[in-house]
Amino acid sequence: MSQKDERRQERKDKFDRLVKCGPDAEMGKLLRKFWLPVELSENVELNAAIPVKALGEELTLYRGASGKVHLVGGRCAHRRTLLHTGWIVGDDIRCIYHGWQFDSTGACVNRPAENDTGMPRTKIPGYPVREYQGLVFAYLGEGEPPVFDLPRKLQTEREGAVIANGMERWDNNWFQQVENSMDAVHVSFVHMALTVGPFGQAVTSSIPELSYEETSSGIRQTAVRGENNVRQSDWTFPNNNHITVPGLTPEDPWMDVFVWMLPNDDLNTTRFMIYSLPPEASEVSKQRFRTYFAKYGKYDPAEHHDELFKSRVWKNPEDIFVGLTAAQDYLSIRGQERITKREDEILGRSDLGIVKLRSIFWRELDLLKEGKPTKEWKSLEEWLTLPRQPGAATKAKSEAAPA
Repeated sequence: MSQKDERRQERKDKFDRLVKCGPDAEMGKLLRKFWLPVELSENVELNAAIPVKALGEELTLYRGASGKVHLVGGRCAHRRTLLHTGWIVGDDIRCIYHGWQFDSTGACVNRPAENDTGMPRTKIPGYPVREYQGLVFAYLGEGEPPVFDLPRKLQTEREGAVIANGMERWDNNWFQQVENSMDAVHVSFVHMALTVGPFGQAVTSSIPELSYEETSSGIRQTAVRGENNVRQSDWTFPNNNHITVPGLTPEDPWMDVFVWMLPNDDLNTTRFMIYSLPPEASEVSKQRFRTYFAKYGKYDPAEHHDELFKSRVWKNPEDIFVGLTAAQDYLSIRGQERITKREDEILGRSDLGIVKLRSIFWRELDLLKEGKPTKEWKSLEEWLTLPRQPGAATKAKSEAAPA
């Protein structure tokens, strides 16, 4: 192997630490130290179970007769069939194959055909879960879970705020989406594609001056495009981004958007969103918000992969918020391949946020590998009020992007 090839392989090995998320991978072990969203609450019906995959692990998520949500291993310990195909018994789950029954901790509590042999000592995994603002969060690590602090978004908890949820299943590695959160320059190009919606109009195509600051919770990104065009985001370690976007119409206030990236495995990612309309919004704005999300809030660009990459035409003129923004991001991020070859990339000054992000993750991975404590990430004492661009909401509706 030539020296050039050796250097390239060294770079690849280093980047692999960021993308591999299985139970035995360094990143997988790091992410298991945090509460992670795994599903929308609305998708877990009473006395029903669904399959979930997180960090390379097959899981079963179910809502028992009490209404509580539980998360256990994906397969029965007996003959390894999928558990979600079975039945809910109280707050336990029973396997479809031979009736083995497991409680919410994963312990086997009944084996109907083995009554004379007692209970086995083995058990399937069982993890703590918590429902919050329409999302189901799980702690997949060992020992007691951390305080439910970082996932909380106090803006959404204000009396009178209206929230909606979204979920998209993308067919690419999670870290590409995390990096996109720290790439303020992409907005000047990506969100001018297909058609220019209110978000692209507000931020504009100007190239920003960038700055990044590590905080107690993550990274604060500031992109200055002009005196009256300052955009900030508040990224929370390890996988959440907070931005603001224009309202659905010029009469509506700006919204707070919180986006989490969950690695299902190395090649697939689920994005979870909380959209929050502030309490001061009028009743008309709140109703418009509810109506819009009921109709368009579940758009998933991965379901339109071929159409987007073939035509590059936005065919939903009424949906210029969730769908348009997701489709624009999907074209650029999924266009990198399912796992991008970072060893072949060429970075520039505009990639300051990418460099900052990677250096923090490598620092944390090194500490974990050395058996040392990682940073104790904590929520900001006061939430960051992200700036709204003056006059952005009064701009005209979307127009076609220049060729």
